[in-house]
Amino acid sequence: MPSTFEDLVAEALAVPVGWDFGWLAGRADEARPWWRYSRLVADRMAVARAALDIQTGAGDLLAALPAVPPRLAATESWPPNVALARERLAPVGGTVAEVADDADLPFDDGSFDLVTCRHPTVLRWPEIARVLAPGGSYLSQQVGAGSVRELTDALMGPQPVSQVRAAARALGGAEAAGLDVVALHQQSLPMRFDDIAAVIVFLRTVVWIVPDFDVERYRGPLLALHDQITAHGPFRATSERFLIEARRPAS
Repeated sequence: MPSTFEDLVAEALAVPVGWDFGWLAGRADEARPWWRYSRLVADRMAVARAALDIQTGAGDLLAALPAVPPRLAATESWPPNVALARERLAPVGGTVAEVADDADLPFDDGSFDLVTCRHPTVLRWPEIARVLAPGGSYLSQQVGAGSVRELTDALMGPQPVSQVRAAARALGGAEAAGLDVVALHQQSLPMRFDDIAAVIVFLRTVVWIVPDFDVERYRGPLLALHDQITAHGPFRATSERFLIEARRPAS
């Protein structure tokens, strides 16, 4: 494995950017929340009649379901992921619509009794409420406020914590759209980065951690972080996650 700063930077920049964290296996780690989102989705999908997964990524979660509803739909905004998701979901009859994250959903009112979304970039609560059938549920795991702030501060200096991704904000948005929030759980989880290449790949993928991230722009802080990891071991941070379940009233 490359060990010099320049070698690690070059290795990280050669990794294609996409919503795929497989490259980080063995070089970074993040604990999973206690509620086991994938299991919850599988349980809900097994009894749903029509389900929609918003911002599905490459379709990995849906493709791994042990049982799918009679109607399974998904949306995704990034064209390479759209192609992958369509390929993975076609065998189970799933359809994938290419839709911008902040656009209206291309489905009729009351189309789905289940809507799911893991780590949305944008939340359109009125659209979620519109496509839910009366009595239907929305289940989502989301990134909370201040997630991985240790890495943000290491590169940018101390930063105020934005509340855009706060659980309380999601609660307010759901209720304003006319949904009843039936569950809201939060958890702080340990993260570990073993080398600076893992840090760079993560920051190129999760772009809101350091919004203007560029290796040359942040070369100084990256080099200092590389020296810290080399001298003291993995860089440790904290991810914030919350689970929200909301229901459209039956009448």
